[in-house]
Amino acid sequence: MTLALIAGRGDLPAAVHRAAGGAVVCGYEGVTLSGLTADLTFRLETLGTLLVQLGERGVTEVCFAGGIDRPTLDPTKLDAETAPLVPLFMEGLKKGDDGALGVVVDLFERTGFTVRGAHEIAPDLLAEGGVYGQVWPDAQMRGTATLAAAHLLKLSPQDIGQACVVGRHGVIAMEDADGTDAMLARVAAQGQDAILFKGPKAQQSRLVDLPTVGPATFEAAARAGLRGVVVDAGDVIVLDAPACTAAADAHGLVFWARTGE
Repeated sequence: MTLALIAGRGDLPAAVHRAAGGAVVCGYEGVTLSGLTADLTFRLETLGTLLVQLGERGVTEVCFAGGIDRPTLDPTKLDAETAPLVPLFMEGLKKGDDGALGVVVDLFERTGFTVRGAHEIAPDLLAEGGVYGQVWPDAQMRGTATLAAAHLLKLSPQDIGQACVVGRHGVIAMEDADGTDAMLARVAAQGQDAILFKGPKAQQSRLVDLPTVGPATFEAAARAGLRGVVVDAGDVIVLDAPACTAAADAHGLVFWARTGE
């Protein structure tokens, strides 16, 4: 088995690379990788050529990890291997983030590659059920988390995001294409007993784009005045759990992986 890592922003690609014991790293043009150097660089208009190159290198499995902004298609940059794929791209780009990712995953699979989720390669990264730090959720926070989970489930068909900020009086903010950190930067939740909640959308593929938290998430949550960070156990990736726990404890935040819901 030879693995190719389609790497985007953040620390997840490097964590998956370590867990896999190495991989052919494929970086999207213009995206700065953290802790990795790209072996191959591509863009949407050269994806067909990337597929050929991976086959030539003996790659059999592919993993997508890290953030990449939704691309636009520039016809002037299309290469010969990718031009026949344009109708697929255009259809996928109309379907929202999940639809676009689904088209790309399907393309890799139809080309003969096995697509593996980051959590399959690095299962230790999945959130384990329970309270990670020293501060425990109270009854009010448990109720707020239930409300937040229901809100994400309700909005799943709109393909908006995988996180929201919810307080005792209701939803304060919803993640959009700018991501969790940008949402938290917009929030002033002091005094509202608010939490950040992260979980997957309904019927979301587990092969790509599982929600993720890392130490920076807890720093941003503290700056926003939140009481805690709550995630769905088994469905959210935790980057550097000890550092996340230390950050939560340092700021007096709850760090809870919710189970059985």
